[in-house]
Amino acid sequence: MAKAERVRVMIVDDHAVVREGLRNYLGALAGFEVVGEAANGAEAVQTAKKLRPQVVLMDLVMPVMDGIQATRALHEALPDLKVIVLTSFADDDRLFPALKAGAAAYLLKDVGPKELAEAISAAARGETRLHPEVSRRLVAGIAGGAMPGERPEDQLTEREMEVLKCLAQGRSNREIGAELFISEKTVKTHVGSILDKLGLADRTQAALYAVKHGLA
Repeated sequence: MAKAERVRVMIVDDHAVVREGLRNYLGALAGFEVVGEAANGAEAVQTAKKLRPQVVLMDLVMPVMDGIQATRALHEALPDLKVIVLTSFADDDRLFPALKAGAAAYLLKDVGPKELAEAISAAARGETRLHPEVSRRLVAGIAGGAMPGERPEDQLTEREMEVLKCLAQGRSNREIGAELFISEKTVKTHVGSILDKLGLADRTQAALYAVKHGLA
């Protein structure tokens, strides 16, 4: 396969050994080109915006910004980018929020090399691949009429998360605007949206919510 036809892949995982293993494996295949790596969600968002990969292999449990938040941010910033969650966890409190955030596929790290390669190719074509255990849980969740494990903060955009963190630090709208390079009016709009999505009455409650849930 010509280099121009290779699927451009970025690897996101906070463990260097995992990134190295994936990089070496994909680099040895003719159909893929690893164009970048990131050790956390925030770094992933910035790097993807610069490198514009077609597919991102995304771990979920990472420092700074987790994989669910990063997936949502990438889905909003780069709609054509496909995110494949590659994690050790199949529990509902990660599965359903990740899919709602825009993940194109959800695989567990015990997936075989061949299955991983097929999933990446499928994602690049706009198709979906799910680990068998993930499929079972998804069907069970749908049959139950609910999406268990979904957290209120999963509804927040990347910018709203930034504003929420500033609220937790006790900053005023003016200070938040200066920090994020946006107007006070825009900050006020974001605060209103945050309160609405989290079902809170005021910014003090929002600050306490952020601290309680480890978002600050």
